[in-house]
Amino acid sequence: MALSLSFTGEGKDMTFDELEEFVRQAREGGVQGDRNVYAELSSSGKVKEMRVRLGEEGDD
Repeated sequence: MALSLSFTGEGKDMTFDELEEFVRQAREGGVQGDRNVYAELSSSGKVKEMRVRLGEEGDD
């Protein structure tokens, strides 16, 4: 099973600082720049949660 990094904002929605932390942790986990990022948005379009797979694309 592939591991993934999931990050949720401290409040209802993610801040820019929290986005920066998500990217830093993903890079430390070996995520390459061409990897897809998945996000859950609030009804107002703000980011609530982001996920990215760690490891090789297609690992399950």
